[in-house]
Amino acid sequence: MRIMGLDFGSKTCGVALSDELLMTAQPVEIIRRDRAGKIRKTLSRIEEICGQQDVRLIVLGLPLNMDDSAGERVLNTMAFREQLERRTGLPIVMSDERLTTVEAYEIMDKMEISHEERGRYVDMIAASIILQEYMENHREELSRMKGADHE
Repeated sequence: MRIMGLDFGSKTCGVALSDELLMTAQPVEIIRRDRAGKIRKTLSRIEEICGQQDVRLIVLGLPLNMDDSAGERVLNTMAFREQLERRTGLPIVMSDERLTTVEAYEIMDKMEISHEERGRYVDMIAASIILQEYMENHREELSRMKGADHE
């Protein structure tokens, strides 16, 4: 059993997965699109990963503005959530993703990843931050979920 973290953007979707113990999040990949509205391949790839990795829950980053308001990005993300829910049949929880991209860049600074290479990593690192924060804030709930899975 695993949990997936997603950082959904206008042309990319960063993907991260938990380990089987639901303790750590690892960056997996970035799904790229030619245009913002073209998400069929993105949904298909996520569905494929969910099946291969025994994903039971998806944590989707919610891109609120710094003043807590919801802009166009939130509306697009919620529409994506509805399509993803229909496609996978999995529960999807929303998690505040403010400053995760900033944190991802800080991690890349520490790892000394060049500025030219950052675009290859930033969204999947942000997805792993979204997932890790969710797991840390919901340990009890995840422990029950894991226990129910072993019964």
